[in-house]
Amino acid sequence: MVLEKVREIIVGQLHIDPSVIDIDTNLMTDLEADSLDAVEIIMAVEEEYDLAIPDDDAEKFRTVRDMVEYVESSRGEDA
Repeated sequence: MVLEKVREIIVGQLHIDPSVIDIDTNLMTDLEADSLDAVEIIMAVEEEYDLAIPDDDAEKFRTVRDMVEYVESSRGEDA
């Protein structure tokens, strides 16, 4: 499931407890990620799913849901 993998990526990048991350978790406000953290998370998602996420799209990511839905739509999966 995409949510679980994205959660693993975030946990690995931010070194936090996975239980604090759900689908509506905001990267900046809830997890206190900075812009470098966000870039590293997006790069890891790109690598995991063999995607190239344009900067314009990546800038719109605020929540875990935003990333999960982007990956699922890029892979032709239902959200």
